[in-house]
Amino acid sequence: MTPFIAEIIGTAILILLGNGVVANVLLDDTKGNDAGLIVISMAWGLAVYCGVIIAGPVSGAHLNPAVTVGLAVAGGFDWALVPGYITAQCIGGAIGSVLVWLSYRDHYHKTTDLDAKLATFCNDPAIKNHPFNFITELIATFVLVFVILYIAEPEITATGMTDGKIGLGSVGAIPVAFLVMAIGMSLGGPTGYAINPVRDFIPRVMHSILPLGEKRDGNWGYSWVPILAPLAGGVIAGGLFIALS
Repeated sequence: MTPFIAEIIGTAILILLGNGVVANVLLDDTKGNDAGLIVISMAWGLAVYCGVIIAGPVSGAHLNPAVTVGLAVAGGFDWALVPGYITAQCIGGAIGSVLVWLSYRDHYHKTTDLDAKLATFCNDPAIKNHPFNFITELIATFVLVFVILYIAEPEITATGMTDGKIGLGSVGAIPVAFLVMAIGMSLGGPTGYAINPVRDFIPRVMHSILPLGEKRDGNWGYSWVPILAPLAGGVIAGGLFIALS
């Protein structure tokens, strides 16, 4: 398996299990209906765990453009590889979204809450305030990438580059799973904690394509927040890590 394929499969599993739990909690007549944010946060952490287990040994299991860019800024990842990794993550995000839809097809058609349907694909803020929604996503993603860098403890050389490939796979899956759970429970309230551009944008596209019965618009006016804020958070985390090293 190549790193490209590993990022596709790992991201597909991440989205399948992550957005899958949101579908289980929010869609009508599911076994997990109305289970709440704690269940969603725990399952998202375990979704990361499963994706990392698969992709970690091959690609470093970034599964997130913000992580890829943050690691490149920190000197732990070759900038030339960044476009390929992000492309693979986008493909994986699309596959994962389709698998969620296939798993919950009948529940999508039975659900009348169109906001709930959208939420199984992408994020929507609890209180619409784009500047502060941006800050929330930036802070949450900063915590994700910054803590990952310190868990990984990469050794910075005199040239500013790390020895070896640094990614989620190098830190072990379990601590990262706990990290994502903590972010969800602590910082997930205002925006739903995208902390990953691919986790939000690609499923948002798939929401507009897939047959879900009656559905609302994709709230595209908000879509720039969970793209740019996580990337900014990853860049700041990588830059601060280098400054403190």
